[in-house]
Amino acid sequence: MTNKDDLVAGRYRLVGRIGRGAMGVVWRAHDERLDRTVAVKLLSFDAALGGTDGEQTDTRVMREARLAARLQHPNAIQVHDVVEHEGRPCLVMEYLPSESLSAVLNDRGALPADEVARIGAQIAGALAAAHEVGIVHRDIKPDNVLIAPDGTAKITDFGISRAVGDATMTSNGIIAGTPAFLAPEVAGGGKAGFPSDVYSLGSTLYAATEGIPPFGLDENPIALLRRVSTGEIVPPRQSGTLTPMLLWLLRADPSERPSMRQAEDHLANGKPPPEFQPRTATMALPPPKPRRRGILFAAAAVLLVVLGLVVGLAINRGDSPQQPQAGPALPLTTTTSSRAPSTCEADYQITNSWPDGYEALVTVRATKPLNGWTVSWTLPGGQRINNLWNGTLSQDGTAVQVAPAQWNTAVRTSTSFGFIAGTNGPNPVKPDVVCQAR
Repeated sequence: MTNKDDLVAGRYRLVGRIGRGAMGVVWRAHDERLDRTVAVKLLSFDAALGGTDGEQTDTRVMREARLAARLQHPNAIQVHDVVEHEGRPCLVMEYLPSESLSAVLNDRGALPADEVARIGAQIAGALAAAHEVGIVHRDIKPDNVLIAPDGTAKITDFGISRAVGDATMTSNGIIAGTPAFLAPEVAGGGKAGFPSDVYSLGSTLYAATEGIPPFGLDENPIALLRRVSTGEIVPPRQSGTLTPMLLWLLRADPSERPSMRQAEDHLANGKPPPEFQPRTATMALPPPKPRRRGILFAAAAVLLVVLGLVVGLAINRGDSPQQPQAGPALPLTTTTSSRAPSTCEADYQITNSWPDGYEALVTVRATKPLNGWTVSWTLPGGQRINNLWNGTLSQDGTAVQVAPAQWNTAVRTSTSFGFIAGTNGPNPVKPDVVCQAR
């Protein structure tokens, strides 16, 4: 039991509670060694994991918190230290006198679009910096956005959702993360990545202007997860000039969302998103009826094509008296017309890189609906895949194969998966990928 005036790690004196959530209790504390005020988050995982994975969870928390401590940005709460207290991991963080965005919304209701854009630009800037060093937040929501009295916004709790577990749901059926703000691919069972952070930011800003998350609220988290996994949001009704930006951030297809740096640029400068051009129409419209003159021209063209084919075949068989037959007949063209066109194509793009790693996005496109697919390639020397989302990875040495996740097995036009890879140096090599329909 932790109480006021307890001393954590021999230097952090607890002064008073700031808040409590599913991850644990946050205290305002005094760092007696450096004589400064800090926030101490005493993490508790019994409620989240049922007490079944404590030692492994503690190890992950320490690793992820140390990773988060690498991030230095004016709009990210800085992690100062990672310590233990009564056998529990604790995060020692920058103390910011503030309210969470969730509390602000409870007090004021929905916020004006221009104010939300300013908040969004600050948070996007911090998240872009995190992405550039390979950190995925995984739990962006109004509770994790802090607003200071002067309007400064800061994002907190980097890496904690990932430390709890990579799956959306634990073995005990407890959801790790907040369903209302998850990306569809994560709600459907895929792993979180940079694109899902972008979506969660969009959900957070949507809730700030609309007063409710894009998929509504439901006391049944399973029902809410299913609704989120469809990607079919309730269209914004009162977001005003911010509406196009929200719709860009909330694209169901991860490959159609902006990068976090693009999101920061557009939110900060009031730039509209680029005009979206869907790859295929969502509805096939009947062609317009041709005019009578068009019909006559079309019939004449068909007749000429047929006559040309007849003459060409006759010449090819040597039936024409003007063309002597000299050896076997040649094909009309030198292309391999007998080979069926591929129904599955993959486009591999390196979307972000840093000195010892990079992020890649692979888009799978179908020329006709697929009931399954696999993408394979040879991993360049020195590279290793650390985290993959929206797919299932299998690897034998340097031979890599990715199969779909459950939610994107069937593909009508396109889907995508992404991953973070480590390298032994800068300038990662882009491999050749092969897509096969199943």
